[in-house]
Amino acid sequence: MTTGIIVTVIFIHLFTAIFQLASWKKTTFQGWLSVTGSFFALAAAVILFVRVYTEGTLTLQAANWDAPFGIVFVADLFSATLVLLTSLAGFSISMFSTVGIGPHRKEYGYFPIFHFLIMGLIGAFLTGDIFNLYVWFEVIIIASFVLMTLGGRKAQLEGAVKYMALNILASTFFLTGIGLLYGLTGSLNMADLSQKIALIDKPYILELVSVFFLLGFGTKSAVFPLYFWLPSSYHTPPSAVAAAFGGLLTKVGVYAMIRVFTLVFVPSDFIKWMLVGLAVFTIITGALGAIGKDNIRKLFSYLIICHIGYMIGGLGVFSTTAIMGAIVYLIHDIVVKTNLFLIAGLIRQVRGTMNINKLGGLYTQYPKI
Repeated sequence: MTTGIIVTVIFIHLFTAIFQLASWKKTTFQGWLSVTGSFFALAAAVILFVRVYTEGTLTLQAANWDAPFGIVFVADLFSATLVLLTSLAGFSISMFSTVGIGPHRKEYGYFPIFHFLIMGLIGAFLTGDIFNLYVWFEVIIIASFVLMTLGGRKAQLEGAVKYMALNILASTFFLTGIGLLYGLTGSLNMADLSQKIALIDKPYILELVSVFFLLGFGTKSAVFPLYFWLPSSYHTPPSAVAAAFGGLLTKVGVYAMIRVFTLVFVPSDFIKWMLVGLAVFTIITGALGAIGKDNIRKLFSYLIICHIGYMIGGLGVFSTTAIMGAIVYLIHDIVVKTNLFLIAGLIRQVRGTMNINKLGGLYTQYPKI
């Protein structure tokens, strides 16, 4: 059977965004197109997941260039599960966006940018090439920055500047690691790298490369100490955007960390202890930051940081059970955080505030929330 289903989800979001750009001022049509495109993308993701579950890992080589020279897309059970959850979250957020996003933001391209963001996330989960992982990360950063600044409020712009500055720093670390890795191995294909790295007898250089990747992915995941951009930025955009950010954006950094430190590198004891130490401080700072917050979304933002710590802690322990636990936690957190931010948006719509101190009697009035 053909493996084109691997990239079908990506192309559905791409063409949805293109058609929305072609109907720039027709925001109602864009909204319905967004829901329709997200539904078909979800259906394609379900088909992909079922095929991977029944047939095993699927690969697709772009333009018939054989690996490790060509661009390769790979869908295993881990990546297919995340693509399915991302598509489900994207469908839910697109429906919420039709009523939860104001007309001003819709007129300035909210819907196509949203689909570019989801496309970037899915591309990052499916790529089998570490440089193309970087490319997909840049698509995610650009799309998320635009979504964060739509509306132009001062708080949004301040949060977006911090977000962009730290993510540029993270991309610099990531790209430096890629350059060093290519210089050592002459390859960027993840499966090929795992074989070539095993033959390199330069442990200190490999450890340096590992640190660059850890800094890059750790910053994107809001790991201590470079986490402060997240609570400064995630509470400023509309709830639909915050749901995409809180549920999906930081998780792609954790996914990349798990993928690289299990498939490409076998982390040294130093890297393992570093991961565990960062995990402990991330959990503590996230929990302490959440204490006393009366804004629901600020509270959720610090909880994201706290829970990222649990995920990288499992990776740092580096046992089969611990890594399985980190993956299960990652999958669970995508669903939970997306729902929490969407629920916060509903609360804002029905009560006009997200201040916990002003939400007394919410259950009595709206028990379904």
